[in-house]
Amino acid sequence: MPTITFIQHDGGQHRIEAEAGQSLMQAALANLVPGILGDCGGSCSCATCHCYVEGAWAEALPEPVEEERLMLDCALHVLPSSRLACQVVLSEAMDGLMVKLPISQL
Repeated sequence: MPTITFIQHDGGQHRIEAEAGQSLMQAALANLVPGILGDCGGSCSCATCHCYVEGAWAEALPEPVEEERLMLDCALHVLPSSRLACQVVLSEAMDGLMVKLPISQL
């Protein structure tokens, strides 16, 4: 079970245990992480699960597909490390993943 730490814009942290095979968004919603809305339920048709994956973790993830890149164009506060949490599928190798959240999803 990978352990994921979500870091709020104000520095608050939420450490959760997730199931391998579920998306980062599903894990956040199941654990009531504030700041991840997931309005579309994970179909990559909104940007309300926008997050930042930085450093070595970003390099370990597959590149975003075109659909994700297009949806990120609709997100607020986009940075080079921006990802949609619904498109990041968790694995055991992601134990210790740290994800930062933007100030707002809307």
